[in-house]
Amino acid sequence: MIIDADHVSWRRINKVVLKDVTWRVRSGEHWSLVGLNGSGKTTLLKMINGYIWPSSGTMSVLEMPFGEGDLRELRKKIGWVSSALESQLRAHELPEEIVLSGKFASIGLYEAVQPEDVERAKELLEMMHCLPFASRPYGTLSQGEKQRVLIARAMMASPELLILDEPCNGLDIFARERLLALIERFTESENAPTLIFVTHHVDEILPCFSHTLLLKEGAVYQSGLTADIMTPENMTAFYGGGVVVERHGGRLSMAIRS
Repeated sequence: MIIDADHVSWRRINKVVLKDVTWRVRSGEHWSLVGLNGSGKTTLLKMINGYIWPSSGTMSVLEMPFGEGDLRELRKKIGWVSSALESQLRAHELPEEIVLSGKFASIGLYEAVQPEDVERAKELLEMMHCLPFASRPYGTLSQGEKQRVLIARAMMASPELLILDEPCNGLDIFARERLLALIERFTESENAPTLIFVTHHVDEILPCFSHTLLLKEGAVYQSGLTADIMTPENMTAFYGGGVVVERHGGRLSMAIRS
């Protein structure tokens, strides 16, 4: 079991942010986590990474029950790509240095690296199609290029769980589709970790995400096989009827209802 959340709630002062969330993710499954802003997605991710604890219910990640192990060690097995991380990285560093720092979960590279580490970093940069700009400072890269470097960095420590937190934010349609194609190819690679793809755009949900969790107002709206959940009728109801959701090929699209 990768994630085992059992009737988890989290309260902040007088507000209930997560309400009775039960969610189980098994090894080999790739999930999309879908919800609008304010639905509780970020709070749930913080809990999975052990930065906050349930107010009630129980949480186990990578078969480590919270309260029975070292959360610092747990975080070493989780790759979390988010906009918060991007803002902390140094603009002058090269992509290879940033990827290497992922081995130590540090901002900046301070530890001695081995030749095999450098080789691993180059393999990951190649896998994410980063070699054409590998000699340019991170601060000069486009948003799409930065995201690819961040994913390579997250993979440097060979995590068992990889969380991509709205990785397509700020990308134009061409950069978004290039990134999604790389992510889909990545999920098909040997020894790929379990992947959680977080978004509030249904058109980003790829066929490789076999399971979906819909989060609404801090509670589980639905959870299960993507094929059963991501239907136009169900997703229109999920968003409240003010939108229309349609299927185009293997992907959905959403528009405001006129």
